[in-house]
Amino acid sequence: MEVDILTIAAHPDDVEITCGGTVIKMVEAGYRVGILDLTGGESGTRGSAALRAKEAGRAAKVLGAAYRESLDLPDAGVENNRESKMKVAQKIRDLKPQTVILPYWEGRHPDHYTAGLLGYEACFLAGLARLPLAGKPHRPFKVLYASQYVPTVRPTFVVDITAQYAKKLKAIFCFSSQFSPPKDLGNLFPSREDIDGRLSSEARHFGQMIGVRYGEPFIQREVAEVADIVKMPVRSI
Repeated sequence: MEVDILTIAAHPDDVEITCGGTVIKMVEAGYRVGILDLTGGESGTRGSAALRAKEAGRAAKVLGAAYRESLDLPDAGVENNRESKMKVAQKIRDLKPQTVILPYWEGRHPDHYTAGLLGYEACFLAGLARLPLAGKPHRPFKVLYASQYVPTVRPTFVVDITAQYAKKLKAIFCFSSQFSPPKDLGNLFPSREDIDGRLSSEARHFGQMIGVRYGEPFIQREVAEVADIVKMPVRSI
């Protein structure tokens, strides 16, 4: 199994929330997309690892992902150590993605930002020939960061997911264990209506940055090249 794009995230449902629309859009464009969940989400207040694995499988089908796997690292205990990096590096060698999407390297949840740092270093290690990893060395050409969880960070670019937004919500709602009934107002877990409203508001915010209805934000560390300044997208005035 080889993929064009590999998304790496800490928990089941992170990919769906942060870059699910982009995954769908890339699948529709003909790319093979893989998802690597670092944990099973077993430390969450709701749902077991087994239940969330079933939900993740259903969500992957909605997204159109060609591959999904969990590394079963400890939830709420993801560490950027050599053992974990080698496990991720091996998957990168196996799957040979040209583009890797990681969580942004800052944020509220330690698993999220640690996954971003771990994933970047694993991408580098996967290209070292003398490491004790199976297969030929492989290093992705592009590493991107999904910054949905850190809305205060100005994105480098935004992907128009207007046509994919409804399917993105469908994939998120596959994780039914994570939602409360609509009338359960005292529960910390949001209802489907809450999620729809929250994500819609955020997607509208990022979409407005590029003049579309719904968007997903990304960061890239390097400067982008522009070949034709006359045909650059997004109107200035």
